[in-house]
Amino acid sequence: MSKYAYKARNQSGKLIEGIIEAENTKSVVNSLSDRELTAVSIKIRAEQTDLMEQFNHWQAIGSIKIDDIMLFSRQMHSLSKAGVPIIRAINSLTESTRNTALANALSNIASSLESGLTLSQAMGQHPKIFSHLFISIVNVGEETGGLDQAFLQISQYMEREKETQSRIKSALRYPTMVIIAISVAMAIVNIYVIPAFKGVFDKMGAELPWQTKMLMSISDFSVAYWPYIIGGLVLTAIMLIKYIETPEGHLKKDQLMLKIPAVGSIIHRATMERFSRSFAMILSSGVPLIQGISIVSNAIGNIYIGSKLDTMRIGIEKGDSISRMAMSIGLFPPLVIQMIMVGEETGNISEMLLEVADFYEAEIDAELKNLASVIEPFLLLIIGSMVLVLALGIFLPMWNLSGAMH
Repeated sequence: MSKYAYKARNQSGKLIEGIIEAENTKSVVNSLSDRELTAVSIKIRAEQTDLMEQFNHWQAIGSIKIDDIMLFSRQMHSLSKAGVPIIRAINSLTESTRNTALANALSNIASSLESGLTLSQAMGQHPKIFSHLFISIVNVGEETGGLDQAFLQISQYMEREKETQSRIKSALRYPTMVIIAISVAMAIVNIYVIPAFKGVFDKMGAELPWQTKMLMSISDFSVAYWPYIIGGLVLTAIMLIKYIETPEGHLKKDQLMLKIPAVGSIIHRATMERFSRSFAMILSSGVPLIQGISIVSNAIGNIYIGSKLDTMRIGIEKGDSISRMAMSIGLFPPLVIQMIMVGEETGNISEMLLEVADFYEAEIDAELKNLASVIEPFLLLIIGSMVLVLALGIFLPMWNLSGAMH
């Protein structure tokens, strides 16, 4: 399918411009006719061929942060609540938005609204900016006439999501910096320090222990073949990234993330909190349960857990209860399953899911507070091992030589 830029007139004669994706020009004409628009001109949209332009486009999309979408949701809530027409609200936010990629998207959304698309359909043309969950909530808000409440729910959800992300990043900052410092120190020792000692040992002509010979061999190899080592690391990184971009690779990556010591359990709990809170939000918006699980499983950010939730959805479609399927997929602890059972019995699944989200949030806070104390022993073990190897490889022959001199 290709993208076509079109100009058309509506029933009142107003000229409308926009972009539509279709198989051919005839499909564009039929699509416009379905919206009661008369085509004036249709031109196939040339794909971006300038690599620098393509890079700038993706860089602009990458610059969109959760703060930008959260602010947009809050502003849309205020404007919708005040009764401002959607197209006027989008146009006003286009002018005030500082992020270029978001402003361009909003401008395109305004054009799509003028051509007859709904807000959720127009946002669906920008999946890199608006998530499937975001678009689904907006769609429910349109159908129920509660668009302002939909944007309020989204902004509150994103605020919680931002807090969780900030806590996790803050907790991981210290160990990340230590690991980077250790890696840089090892590179400097390997390239500069060990060769200096090698010159001293060669002049002495003494028999060196195997630990020292091993360090010298590693250092010689690193100094002689460092371009190939860097090239190999870059090539490995590129191949790994390409593999992760495949469905199988993405699934394996998300599964391995959950098995990282100390960090994996935090990622698991954060993902389950995201699922519980977003599922509660989408159920309270009026989305059917089965459809809600399908939407949320694609929006929680972990394909492995999403596949487990899809298994849960299939079981519920066959007639099993939510609590029984939640137990079978092995993602929820017994306490959470008990809370889900209570929600089933009382008919307040969304309220119980919010309780589950709060439970996971408390668990995340507790684990983040203990994260440093859990990681520090591993870091000390790594640093201690490095010091031991260097001591045996460099200082042991010096001690042997000094003993021989006496």
